[in-house]
Amino acid sequence: MKEFFKQTVKSFKPLDIIIWSVSVAAILASFFGAKSRDYITLAASLIGATMLIFLAKGNVIGEFLTVVFAVFYGIVSFATRYYGEMITYLGMSALAAVVAIVAWIRHPYNGNHTEVKVNTIKRKEWLLLVALSAVITVAFYFILRAFGNANLVTSTISVLTSFAASYLALRRSEYYALAYAFNDIVLIVLWSFATAQSLQYLPMVVCFVVFLVNDIYGFVNWRRNKRRQANAEKEATSAEERSDGNTE
Repeated sequence: MKEFFKQTVKSFKPLDIIIWSVSVAAILASFFGAKSRDYITLAASLIGATMLIFLAKGNVIGEFLTVVFAVFYGIVSFATRYYGEMITYLGMSALAAVVAIVAWIRHPYNGNHTEVKVNTIKRKEWLLLVALSAVITVAFYFILRAFGNANLVTSTISVLTSFAASYLALRRSEYYALAYAFNDIVLIVLWSFATAQSLQYLPMVVCFVVFLVNDIYGFVNWRRNKRRQANAEKEATSAEERSDGNTE
């Protein structure tokens, strides 16, 4: 465990630290600028920003923080009558993150548990994801309508993007970050509605703007990792083939 944390610290580059620092500063500035006293919203935002930088690195700590973020975000969502967000994060994202923790630990890249091995989703699985997303979206529309969810259509779209993102993160696909980026855009709109009623929710708008930047960075980073991992495997295979040829 000690070695894991040492490797985690070493894996962070100056750009990672800059992105995290600017994200935290933006959230704090919006919180104190709006003179908010909703410290649960602040905690959710700060945990979320920290979670995303670890996810962008492909580090399993990000999935642990996803569970913690889901709890805080669920509380904030319940208070705002965004029941879809509460159900999605507590009943789906948190559970998916728990399963993802196991999957990521079982699939480290080259034995390095600070970086997960990026997976490639095949066509059949993409079709399955589309089918499941359609069923989930339709079902949640009627569930949320029955609960009297605020901003029903926007919340339903958020469920769709959250489900896709959680599934792709579980399957270790770089496209999880793009799905979350779309979800961030939806949530910026959703929390803007709440902020129009009370400035105490301004940090949540800033939070998801920060999330959008981080998720775009995460997608770029995972694509880079995927290419690097694939090239390393090709080189290892070529070296092994040369070694076998020399032996013969």
